[in-house]
Amino acid sequence: MKAIPPLCALLTLLFTSASLVAAPTPETTHWKAGAASVKITPEKPMLMAGYAARTTPSEGVELDLYAKAFALVDEAGTKFGLVTLDLIGVPRGLRQAVAERVKKELGIESPNLAINASHTHSGPELRTGKGLGADDIALRNQEATEYTTKLEDSIVSLLRAALLTVEPAHIEYGSARCGFSMNRRTPDDKGGWRNFPNPEGLVDQTVPVLKAASADGREIAVLFGYSCHCTTLGHQKFSGDYAGYAQAALEEAHPGAVALFVNGCSGDQNPYPRKTVELARTHGQTLATAVEAALTTKLHRLKGSLRTAYREIPLAYDKLPTREELLEEQKSSDKWVSSHATRLLARMQETEPLSPVYPYPVQVVRFGDELTWVTLGGEVVIDYSLRLKRELTDPLVWVSGYTNDVMAYIPSLRIWKEGGYEAGGAMVYGSHPSRWSSNAEQQIVSTVMELRESLK
Repeated sequence: MKAIPPLCALLTLLFTSASLVAAPTPETTHWKAGAASVKITPEKPMLMAGYAARTTPSEGVELDLYAKAFALVDEAGTKFGLVTLDLIGVPRGLRQAVAERVKKELGIESPNLAINASHTHSGPELRTGKGLGADDIALRNQEATEYTTKLEDSIVSLLRAALLTVEPAHIEYGSARCGFSMNRRTPDDKGGWRNFPNPEGLVDQTVPVLKAASADGREIAVLFGYSCHCTTLGHQKFSGDYAGYAQAALEEAHPGAVALFVNGCSGDQNPYPRKTVELARTHGQTLATAVEAALTTKLHRLKGSLRTAYREIPLAYDKLPTREELLEEQKSSDKWVSSHATRLLARMQETEPLSPVYPYPVQVVRFGDELTWVTLGGEVVIDYSLRLKRELTDPLVWVSGYTNDVMAYIPSLRIWKEGGYEAGGAMVYGSHPSRWSSNAEQQIVSTVMELRESLK
């Protein structure tokens, strides 16, 4: 690039400044926005997360995995950072470490940080230590620890890069619908529940979309959500599943923009049909088409300030097991029951007694006076999305799960009473002492309402 002489540069600056004063943009921007993306596909074979029966490392890459960041700054200088990950979850220790660093290094306060996982079951195992959460599963290995440690640095660098690119922007919200998700809880002939497509089950097939574009209309980022497990695939290759294909399709259709998928309340929602790469591609393109449909509607331009609230509540467990009960379970012929008891006994020896609660994250973000975005930790079932969108009275409401910590399934009271995998049966694969208490839904919803009330 040819250097501009100092005098010419000064005249250019003065002319440009005068032009801006004389001819302002048609509508003042209220935000500054930026986005960045980085590939996080493991560089070597690793044990994969998502299915307990897996015992062998990955066997290649079907579709690269990405971490992406969206940075938003309001007129008062308040910073907000969203990170999306093509991974199984967000270990609690990872969120804590990133929050501490970005507050110190980038000026993003902890309540203003959201980290969401797509929950792809075709990504690597994660591990940050001995604590509970998405990192606490049966298979442990050094590669997982190294990968997760490196991921922390990648996320901080990614947020820094997104903040460095912020520019005056318009933020707009819209929505559409997509139809490949289906409730996966189907009654069996024994009075229980099985994992099988249930066309009569509850769903929320809304596709919320948030677009950030520069003052001259150039697209910066497209954020979109959907409530559906990323479980089209189950093979041994890394892939972002349908969410990865949707993001790739949108970025191809919108050159220069970063597409970020934010998973919703997908605990009891599966993609159907499933099991092949072709279907993952098809579902991804279907979701991308829904996003495009949303972008053709009359979008809501958001104005005002950014307000956030974050709280970790002591989410209560049900009845805790005794040492004697665990010793008996340790003798079980079911290897998952036995290994679960063994892990709990080891914890009791190290940190007796077992804690009756878990620090569960609840976050509420307000974009101006119209959009309220609720983020919840864990694999939240669809009842939470339906209830919160019904009970929150704001004009626009977006509800996401899998955010800031993915520690376990989070059932509604309805599902807790029905029983089954999401109600507590899945706890055997981690190190939680029991299922949640029957008051879990009310604890969570009450906290959402209190946080929203605090953001007047």
